[in-house]
Amino acid sequence: MQSPEASTAVSPTQIHLTLVNFADEVVGTLARLFAYVGTLALFAILALAGLGQLPDLRDDGPAEKPGWAEASRSHPAFAISKLDSSEKTAAYTVFRHPEGGRRDVMRWTGDADKPMAELEIYREGSEFDVTQPAAAGLAFRMGLGAATALEQAGLIDTKFGPVALFRPTSTAEGTPSCLGYLKRNEEPALQISGFSCQGDTLPARRAAIACMLNRLTLLTSGNEPKLAEMFAHAELKRRSCDSGSSSDWLLGAANAQLRGTL
Repeated sequence: MQSPEASTAVSPTQIHLTLVNFADEVVGTLARLFAYVGTLALFAILALAGLGQLPDLRDDGPAEKPGWAEASRSHPAFAISKLDSSEKTAAYTVFRHPEGGRRDVMRWTGDADKPMAELEIYREGSEFDVTQPAAAGLAFRMGLGAATALEQAGLIDTKFGPVALFRPTSTAEGTPSCLGYLKRNEEPALQISGFSCQGDTLPARRAAIACMLNRLTLLTSGNEPKLAEMFAHAELKRRSCDSGSSSDWLLGAANAQLRGTL
């Protein structure tokens, strides 16, 4: 018969099994704890990400894309040939768009830095909006209100072909005003536009714009051979700025009718 001491004795094997079971429970508990903490961390990350999107969700419109910016390191690509050394040098500014567009802007000022003329060559990129009117923004650039209506003021003939003229509709009859101008070219895709306040009469201002465009020259075409070809062909049609020879190639404003794309 087995003694009480023998019945209550614990064998080493039983102790070992007990320790193993305890270790398994500890490991299981730690694993569940890590999984719980990891789940909480995941929910926290998702919550923070959701909160980070709240400004965009509250925005009524699409996110604003980068727009035009002055490219101070870009070299001038165009110039106006001078008639004499007394002429003022134009302020030349280059603007670039992330989607490929480039605008070369030359501006001339008079007394008290009053704008007298502007010439812009806009080489279109993917940002160009074909739904916008060709003369959109021209009134603002002329120093008028952005809502100022412009009317067609005829055509002038230049080395680049016919160029459309625009003037504000609210100008009193007989009062000279600044004239805007615009020329669209399909190949290469570019737009020449601007305004001029030079001259005391409408014919004089028309002649001033035509002379400025005829004196526009290309300094560098970069990697655009079609641009170089365009200016090379235009130079063959270049006319003199002499007042005596300008009247025969200025088209009458009253008879000119603008058709098609400018």
